[in-house]
Amino acid sequence: MTDEALEDFPLTEVRKDTPGVNEVIHFNNCGSALPPTPVLETVISHLQREATIGGYEAADEAQNRLQNVYSSAARLIGAKPEEIAVVENATRAWDMAVYGYKFRVGDRVLLCRAEYVSNVIALLHLKKRYQIEIVLIEDDEYGQIDSNHLEEELKKGAAMVTLTHIPTSGGLINPAKEVGTLCTAYDTFFVLDACQSIGQVPIDVNDIGCDVLSATSRKYLRGPRGVGFLYVKNSALEEIEPPFLDLHAATWTDDNEYVINAGAKRFENWETNFAGKLGLGAAIDYALDLSIERTSLRLKKLAETLRSKLANIDRVSVHDQGQNKGGITTFSFEGLEGEVVSRKLGEQKINTSTTSSGAARYDLDYRGIPTVVRASTHYYNTEEEIDTFVAAVAKLGK
Repeated sequence: MTDEALEDFPLTEVRKDTPGVNEVIHFNNCGSALPPTPVLETVISHLQREATIGGYEAADEAQNRLQNVYSSAARLIGAKPEEIAVVENATRAWDMAVYGYKFRVGDRVLLCRAEYVSNVIALLHLKKRYQIEIVLIEDDEYGQIDSNHLEEELKKGAAMVTLTHIPTSGGLINPAKEVGTLCTAYDTFFVLDACQSIGQVPIDVNDIGCDVLSATSRKYLRGPRGVGFLYVKNSALEEIEPPFLDLHAATWTDDNEYVINAGAKRFENWETNFAGKLGLGAAIDYALDLSIERTSLRLKKLAETLRSKLANIDRVSVHDQGQNKGGITTFSFEGLEGEVVSRKLGEQKINTSTTSSGAARYDLDYRGIPTVVRASTHYYNTEEEIDTFVAAVAKLGK
């Protein structure tokens, strides 16, 4: 996309749709982005219907719109609606697939240094349960997953590769398609954590070649909290089974028998947040209307500007890795703890967040970085907000 096309971005309309920009400078989009008005109205209106006619009745009334959520999510990632399950969050989506994989003793699981902390904890749990072997793939010279090391380990045999597409601890965008190509070549089950990348960068599961993808609503999709979705490729259903079932996931066919229901909905449970589910659909539709390709270029360009300006401040170090970087900028301020930096900015109504080495041992701890401040841009942010942010950071050392 050209600079001219970026200049034509409907920023005025987008910010008008985003009431939060009138209250704060929000650079915590990798934590939870500001929802647009259509999402807010969708969630509130359904809650109002629940209050007016009853929860079950409101869900029945919204059945067509609820089914459309699956179509929207499928369109977002190039999947089929029956390959989508709507669940509580990205971690639960990831867990349902990985805990459901039919591991055997001694199976090898390959993962990257950028792997999300909850995923690592789950794999360590599964290691105790099934005696699987966890193999850490090193970074290359750019700080992203090393494809040469990955292929070396795949040649030795592996049951699964798990990859965090964009880590919570930096601006890195891992080469998911390259990993998918290798997994296909070595017939290895590929699980992609797209929690930070969904809505931030374009994703096509067919192009990437993943068997499973986990995603959230609240981050770059700008949806409500407490909802996410899971993609399971149709051909991958035979390799995983839900770790728990209920009357939504399976049918009780005889006193002592049941049949697991078809499609990815087997990974859902009966009781769910219907207002949040509709809000997720509204958020996806809003993102699709704007075009992920277009919004991604804008937020990445803003992040490049932010990194460049932060790097010119005395005592500030920018820590982002990768050949391809996204909207998350991470930095530290010499002499100030990350939590202190984030709190002082928050006192000025500038939202950021932090990640400590304890939540990223394979990454930050390995690099000797105790804590990073995360300043994550979105397409509704402005260059003026960046200038205000940079000036506020510069004053912290005075």
